[in-house]
Amino acid sequence: MDAANFKLLAEDEPPACTVEKPDGASPLLLVCDHAGNRIPRRLGTLGVSEADRQRHIAWDVGAAELARHMAARLDATLVLQTYSRLVIDCNRNPSVRSAMPARSEVTDIPGNHDLDPRERQARIAEIFQPYHDRISQIMDARDAAGQPTILVAVHSFTPYYEGWGARPWHVGVLYNRHNRLPHLMLDLLRSEPGLTVGDNEPYAVNDETDYTIPVHGEKRGVLHVEFEVRHDELESEAGQEKWAARLSHMLSHAVVHLAAEAAMPTAGRVT
Repeated sequence: MDAANFKLLAEDEPPACTVEKPDGASPLLLVCDHAGNRIPRRLGTLGVSEADRQRHIAWDVGAAELARHMAARLDATLVLQTYSRLVIDCNRNPSVRSAMPARSEVTDIPGNHDLDPRERQARIAEIFQPYHDRISQIMDARDAAGQPTILVAVHSFTPYYEGWGARPWHVGVLYNRHNRLPHLMLDLLRSEPGLTVGDNEPYAVNDETDYTIPVHGEKRGVLHVEFEVRHDELESEAGQEKWAARLSHMLSHAVVHLAAEAAMPTAGRVT
């Protein structure tokens, strides 16, 4: 079979992403790069057990539910990625090895060994590219309509990481070149008693390990922030609601602050 005829997703399988509240009035645009753990039928299980497919190696546990609750509270558009990061990580440049990992943490991923170039390209063309194209289309349409955009990426992280140990942070605020909104969110989160807040912890955004913030946030010049919530905080609906209420309230406060600082519709622009 030649590359042009190599098809990964069957006609009855879901698209690469879904959009909720497409007409949301908020300047906040929420995205969830690791929302789903689905694997295309053609790939079977990638040689990974059901138990491992429920672990963080396959998706961001609780992140999709958190993002949905936030979107509802904020009246914000939300883009959710459908397929497992083990198929292709939509927050990595597809050219890096970790985009289709042969090993994730301490778990072998047999279905990603010695990938045929046609299959690699199919994963990019049918999952990665449509997801990011949809984000770009939404942002382009908002620009054309004069609606400002502030990009918010919603993630979760494991309470324990092999080789590092227990992670003390309840939430991390991530950024790279532009820190205007992240620093505001750090101040707001640190004002709440009992929270251990990570400043670029447990990760920091950079061009090799991240894609969404560098491409849709930094290159476009819109304000942006990435949240990482420790996923044991998100394993119940009560926890998801609690964090959605907390982050939504703080983001709403930040939008008001930014609007006062620089009159809308330019409040979404990095200066």
